[in-house]
Amino acid sequence: MTKCWKKFGQVYVPKEGGLHPKLISHASNPLPVHLHGDIYRVFFSGRDENNRSSVGAVDIDLVRREVINEHCLPFFEHGPAGSFFADGVSIGNCYEVNGVRYMLFMGWQSPENGHWRGDIGRLIVTSDLTLELDTLEPFMGCDPVDPISLSYPWVQARPTSGFDMWYGSTLTWDAGNGEMLHVIQHAGSDDGQHWQRTGLTVPYEIGLAQAFSRPTVVQSLDGLREMWFSYRNGSGEKYRIGYATSDDGLNWVLELDKSGITVSDSGWDSEMIEYPFVFDHAGSRYMLYNGNGYGKTGFGLAVLDAY
Repeated sequence: MTKCWKKFGQVYVPKEGGLHPKLISHASNPLPVHLHGDIYRVFFSGRDENNRSSVGAVDIDLVRREVINEHCLPFFEHGPAGSFFADGVSIGNCYEVNGVRYMLFMGWQSPENGHWRGDIGRLIVTSDLTLELDTLEPFMGCDPVDPISLSYPWVQARPTSGFDMWYGSTLTWDAGNGEMLHVIQHAGSDDGQHWQRTGLTVPYEIGLAQAFSRPTVVQSLDGLREMWFSYRNGSGEKYRIGYATSDDGLNWVLELDKSGITVSDSGWDSEMIEYPFVFDHAGSRYMLYNGNGYGKTGFGLAVLDAY
């Protein structure tokens, strides 16, 4: 069945100047957490005047597609100078281990006279949905498998036991066409705490899809795993949302033309479309995503037809 996402447009656009000095622009990487009924708290990464990102949130009615509460204060701020998240926090998704809910994130570092880079950190999501840093050290840092920079983790519990993680890893800042080679890797865990990296999981092709970010994975009704992600092709085209499928979560087939969603002819998501988060609610499959400006124009909502 051909997939087709029906767009509902922008759901949230940050107010000009923001409600807090740490949240004056952007609502990137939307991450929904169910509250009750049709109400979700959508966490996002907002920015300060120095482009350092912290975590804000709004509560939305998913069915009515409207904001019912805009939280004025950040739920978690970027770290102090020298920390692995000193220059920003870009959130991935949540998962639960032994009754504790965690939220993974990419911690940004932009050293003076050096290239930006990232490591993966972990937050604890408390019972009242506040966020606490799990450890001052990266939850997953660079190593011989991932020697340069990490990004945007996504964790999913396996049907029986254990967990899978898909995350971004930079292999080179320039793949020969002026664009980085940033791929999606896989790691597995029996307990959700200790992870074994298994390397490349989604194939790439220079000039077609070579700069990936923010994978989001769901289980289809027929048992197939489906992944949406944002990617660039190295030609100068801005982010698009791509698609891949897998039987086992380890070996993926790239099917870029089957994502079912692309840029609009005009408006807030006409230049780029990126950072998807796919989830199910009340028998429908939804996608939150960003448009122009890496989230500067807020986030929008789409629903999958014929799900």
